[in-house]
Amino acid sequence: MNIHEFQAKNILKKYGIPVPDYVVISEFEQLAGALDKLEVNQAVFKVQVHAGGRGKAGGVKVAKNREEMRQVLKDLLHLKIVNNQTGPDGIIARQVLISPLIDIEKEYYLGAIIDRQKGQAILIASPEGGVDIEEVAEKSPEKILTVPISFSGQLKPFQQLKIAQFMEWKGELAKQGMLLAKNLARAFIETDSSLLEINPLVLSQGALIALDAKLSVDENALYRQPEIASYYDPSQIPPNEAAARAYDLAYVALDGEIGCMVNGAGLAMATMDIIHHYGGAPANFLDVGGGATQEKVAEGFKIILSDPKVKAILVNIFGGIMNCVTLAAGIIAAAGELNVTVPLIIRMEGTNVEKGKKMLEDSGVNIIIANGLAEAAEKVVAAAKQRH
Repeated sequence: MNIHEFQAKNILKKYGIPVPDYVVISEFEQLAGALDKLEVNQAVFKVQVHAGGRGKAGGVKVAKNREEMRQVLKDLLHLKIVNNQTGPDGIIARQVLISPLIDIEKEYYLGAIIDRQKGQAILIASPEGGVDIEEVAEKSPEKILTVPISFSGQLKPFQQLKIAQFMEWKGELAKQGMLLAKNLARAFIETDSSLLEINPLVLSQGALIALDAKLSVDENALYRQPEIASYYDPSQIPPNEAAARAYDLAYVALDGEIGCMVNGAGLAMATMDIIHHYGGAPANFLDVGGGATQEKVAEGFKIILSDPKVKAILVNIFGGIMNCVTLAAGIIAAAGELNVTVPLIIRMEGTNVEKGKKMLEDSGVNIIIANGLAEAAEKVVAAAKQRH
């Protein structure tokens, strides 16, 4: 799960990492109070969206006086940010962070990620901050240092010293940098992060300050991160994905025209592959899970049908944990409530499969039952093409 920059800075502060003062506002009328609180006449305004590259997309602006500040806020509040991280639909900025303008002497990069190849957490340091770290790694790999982080979140003294030497921090600055790196590593592990990034980490008036911050947390660990879980912002994801999350459904919108409902990620991937094999394209990835209830199934249908691109739906369920009778009841309830008009192809196997099929046959709902995955894929692709 991603969180906003100001929320990431809240967490950094708790771990002793210096960040600039800031105020976050969501209404134009809050500007005067925010500026009085910050006591500034010059400030930087940054849209709060779950995406990087905000500056290049016009989402970061500097204002040198109160009149400029009012105009900048008008420009940024409710601005749609569109770049390669948001996708073509973009994300609306509903909050703006205001922070004092500070003098920057030097920009650095400091972050932590999970290295999937090495199977461990690593800290990444670079004396080249303020740009995409991927770009630095590609063009100047010698300017990247990686240091392993222990499972306890500790950086050993020699590792801290290695980072300071690589970043060319000396004297008091080295002490600051070593402590900052140590605290960042601990924050990364203790918050169950998958990414914790300070870019840029800046040198200003002899002090290191986290000018920007990004934090992503493993959703599977949110049960033990209640504060971070409370930072969830449904406005930052597509409405269908937000609706799916509310019912504990895994949903990803795609560009095709065949809606897919499955139980299990592996089965979902196989279903999408075989749809492609027979000349179709999936409109979504929707996994209702092994223990789906009738309510979840019905809600899944609502989400799929809210996509105007969907021309046909394939329901492919293996009833192991999930009972096929439950599935059939959910399909019948949803079809009746939503007045489903697109072709509906059902393939299911497993617990009580014959009872489930009988329920579907007797329901009066226009359903095509398939006896195998290949047959189901052929039928749903053909049905979708007929509706062009």
